[in-house]
Amino acid sequence: MIDGSDVVSRCLEARIGPESFYVPAHGIIFEKIQDLYNRQTLIDVAVIAEELKNSRQLETVGGYAFLTRVSGAIPTTAQAGYFIERVREQHLLRELIRSATGAVEECYNFSGGIDEFVDQVEQRIFAVTQNRVSESAKPMREPTKEAMNIITKMMMKKGEMTGAPSGFHDLDKLTFGFQRQEMIVLAARPSMGKTSLALNIAEAATIPRKGEPFPTVIFSLEMSASQLALRMLCSRARVNMKLLRDGLLSKNGDEQQRLVETADEFIKAPLFIDDSSNLSIMQLRAKARRIHARHKLGLIIVDYLQLLSPTDSKVPREQQVAEASRGLKALAKELDVPVIVLSQLNRSSEKENRAPKLADLRESGSIEQDADVVLMLARPKDADDKFQVAADSAELIVAKQRNGPVGELRLTFLRDITRFENYTQ
Repeated sequence: MIDGSDVVSRCLEARIGPESFYVPAHGIIFEKIQDLYNRQTLIDVAVIAEELKNSRQLETVGGYAFLTRVSGAIPTTAQAGYFIERVREQHLLRELIRSATGAVEECYNFSGGIDEFVDQVEQRIFAVTQNRVSESAKPMREPTKEAMNIITKMMMKKGEMTGAPSGFHDLDKLTFGFQRQEMIVLAARPSMGKTSLALNIAEAATIPRKGEPFPTVIFSLEMSASQLALRMLCSRARVNMKLLRDGLLSKNGDEQQRLVETADEFIKAPLFIDDSSNLSIMQLRAKARRIHARHKLGLIIVDYLQLLSPTDSKVPREQQVAEASRGLKALAKELDVPVIVLSQLNRSSEKENRAPKLADLRESGSIEQDADVVLMLARPKDADDKFQVAADSAELIVAKQRNGPVGELRLTFLRDITRFENYTQ
């Protein structure tokens, strides 16, 4: 076999595996070739035959004569790319046929729960189409042109934001807004205000003070859409939610008028909320892709990472979180949008009475690795031990930023309306 290692590497890049072949014997042979490649062993007919003989599979595939015939059918690797694409294409079509046929049979046997049924069918089709790949390596001239376009925009804007706004001046000075293809992790201990801060950011992106809005979708795995809407309405209208719940607000007062005006703003805003529970990373990506196709998203918010359902509950928890983290980073690159991911911190910073750090990210070191920006919400250094998030300020630590500086800034927290704002002395 000519230049076997190079061909195998191209097969692996195209996600060709033993299951990609229609003829079982071909799949068995490719599995042995892949094993030899991983062991960095010479790949030729004699070695493959010996490996198959040792595993008692040589006769199963048709013996040495069959190996020789297969090897001699294509004397050169010049057309390897064409045949790799053909194998991948035919495998994809067979998988689509299998999934579609299964869906047709299930349609005839459908017994109720249409939404769940449709979601399952979409998930199976999505799982098949995920195997499609394109040439990922680009000549340097293409990314260089893209980088120069970004540099030109930065120079023309002269320090202005180039990404989605957060609504907080000090944070935007450090990040120049949330940039496309970046995964931004917003981490804190429970009840420190992660969701409130995320909702404030969503508001700033979809109802900006100036410029065009950034269509935003919030995947809320903890709270319902109506609960989030209530919080956002009261926060922007500056209405005390507790007084509202207790019925202590005047029916004809300023608060009601402000709520009506704010509701009109949100109705017109390009803001979407998905409050599906038990959502896996694959399902989330499929949903985001469909929304993006219709509305061209500018920002995605996930609340929160540790609540995503694992695709395989048997693997350790750390691997489950790592899979979700990698999936969200891939989503940011695929849709070319910033993805803000809320995450919990472990108890170390509380026990040691210190500011949180990257090592405190809960359950997986891959979160720190995958994130382009890590923000940590904490109590101010000068707060006493009785400090809670109900206090009038909080500290936001930019603990990591791949393409910019790190630092600390303070935010004002308005406890009555659960709202963060720019810090004022």
